[in-house]
Amino acid sequence: MTSPAETELQMENSGNQSPDTISGGLKSKDLRDYIGRVERLDVEKGGIADDIKAVYQEAKSEGFNPQIMKKIVAMRKKDAHELEELEILMELYKRAIGMQ
Repeated sequence: MTSPAETELQMENSGNQSPDTISGGLKSKDLRDYIGRVERLDVEKGGIADDIKAVYQEAKSEGFNPQIMKKIVAMRKKDAHELEELEILMELYKRAIGMQ
């Protein structure tokens, strides 16, 4: 008994589909285009990450604490309700282990 993937591969190899099409009617060119776009964005993402790192280094050289800055950036991404809930839990946990 052959698997569905083997059946599709046999159909491709038998010439029942055009060379621009892969199994299931998907177009090879479209797939290459999507993969290319993701690869380009991944390169850009690496460059942006380097830029962010440089900003934190610059701030550190001016006396700011990058670790605290990163926490503030993360906090600013949250909505007010979520942030309030996290702060309450943080206080609760700190009291539970005797930090306050």
